[in-house]
Amino acid sequence: MQEKTEIESYNHPQDIGSPRGGTPQYENYSDYDVNEKNVDVSDHGAMEEQVGTKRGLSARHIQMISLGGAIGTGLFLNSGGNIASAGPAGALIAYIVIGFMVFCIMTCLGEMATYMPISGSFNLYASKFVDPALGFALGWNYWFSWAVTIATELSAAATIIDYWFQDNQVVPDAAWSAIFLVLILGINTFGVRVYGELEYWFAMIKILLVIVFLIVALLVTTGAVGGHTIGFSYWKDPGAFNNGVLGTVGVLLSAGFSFQGTEIVGVTAGEAKNPHKSVPRAIRNVFWRILIFFILTMLFIGMCVPYDLPELSTSSDAATASFTIIFNIAGIGVGAHIVNAVVLSSVLSAANSSLYTCSRTLMALARDGKAPALFSRTTRWGAPVFATLASSIIGFACVFVSLYRPDDAFVWFLSITAVTGFISWTGIAAAHLRFRKAYVYQGRDLNELPYRALWFPFSPIFAIVLTVLIVLAQGYGAFYPEWDTTTFFIDYIGIAPFILTYGGYKIFRRSKVIPLGEVDLDTGRYFPTAQDEIDNENDLHRPWYKKMFSAIV
Repeated sequence: MQEKTEIESYNHPQDIGSPRGGTPQYENYSDYDVNEKNVDVSDHGAMEEQVGTKRGLSARHIQMISLGGAIGTGLFLNSGGNIASAGPAGALIAYIVIGFMVFCIMTCLGEMATYMPISGSFNLYASKFVDPALGFALGWNYWFSWAVTIATELSAAATIIDYWFQDNQVVPDAAWSAIFLVLILGINTFGVRVYGELEYWFAMIKILLVIVFLIVALLVTTGAVGGHTIGFSYWKDPGAFNNGVLGTVGVLLSAGFSFQGTEIVGVTAGEAKNPHKSVPRAIRNVFWRILIFFILTMLFIGMCVPYDLPELSTSSDAATASFTIIFNIAGIGVGAHIVNAVVLSSVLSAANSSLYTCSRTLMALARDGKAPALFSRTTRWGAPVFATLASSIIGFACVFVSLYRPDDAFVWFLSITAVTGFISWTGIAAAHLRFRKAYVYQGRDLNELPYRALWFPFSPIFAIVLTVLIVLAQGYGAFYPEWDTTTFFIDYIGIAPFILTYGGYKIFRRSKVIPLGEVDLDTGRYFPTAQDEIDNENDLHRPWYKKMFSAIV
């Protein structure tokens, strides 16, 4: 058993974030992402002070968690508005450009996450490979971004419920938001396996709606339903583009917001079974599924509906959503109710993924010494309960802020989330550049990487350049045709937290960029276990129909 000997003799340095330093060995390394020390802190022994989370997520769980985080209100409710802003061709181009950029980012993240599958967030890679200040800033900004996303989704869920109680609203929106928060809080405190299984089915509902929509839209545009063939006639009249180049540029940030959540694959890596195999598979499958869903959805909406249709620019609820419009064209009278029900489950799924990501990010910050050690504690079943509670409290506080000026708050929250998401993507690409350079500088063999990013160094450089350009250019409306102070702050407020946290850490901790020769490429590195090899062998001998099902689902 050469493999077991290699694992047992592997020396784990303590800097992976244990607040107490020690890292005693576990017999089964595959069950935990980092070895841990248990200390009972309650009379019933329900809590343990531990720095590890259990590897309870299979490849299908990881894929659906990322799908659940990415496919949400951005696709169901905002897609029509993007087409109204840029035209069908302009919006489609924006989504294709962002899709390619996200692919570059995902392949960068995949290389790091398979080599070093640390539970929490990619900010740890920035701390280890670039500069602790960058990891600190990325971590807190990513955490805040998802906390705001929780608020956005909970507020949206309450609004969606209002659709069925327009004439008799007996329950306030805040009460609905509180009910939904308790629901997702309960799911996240039961451990990663319960969360992963529920999120799998949440995401499945959304995927089924998208598939049904694509089929209906195809029938509508070909004339099989609705009475006449539409084809690309709306691309001629009123046209394929709206607002020219600026219209397409303006949609890039919104398109990026729709794709955000795909990077959750990297957050789940530390809780993945057999990460050398499950993480690369999840990254490939998640990206292509999201890309196909988004591109085809935007294509069919642009074919079935003219961009100057008034309902598209006001598609803020199920009654005016582009999905509902096309269902109505097809003669499906209950389309609005179907869309509303699925969008509700979609929003709850996105809130569920947001709280999961938020809590793991805070836990990772605590393990890395950049947040109070309390947030690194988990229950016996591996749930970071204090990090989860803190994240949910901040999220719900944002909900109450949104109650005073709901429309304005949503715009601010959306802008903050989108900009911080782009900053996070920039951090992933920067961390990968340093990781690969350090790996080569230290004389390591690239063939030993379990997964290699495509097109290095083009992928990370392209991602960095494009994300920076989009963040800077998306606020052109504040300068043209005339100066607008409110627009300026809305478009660029998301940059401020990153600058403040990065600069503050630099000033008080005086951190420096880590020299390539001193980059730690061993702590947290994952070596396949004997069980991993058994699973790989069993996977090779699975029946063909099971392999086909896995490829589809």
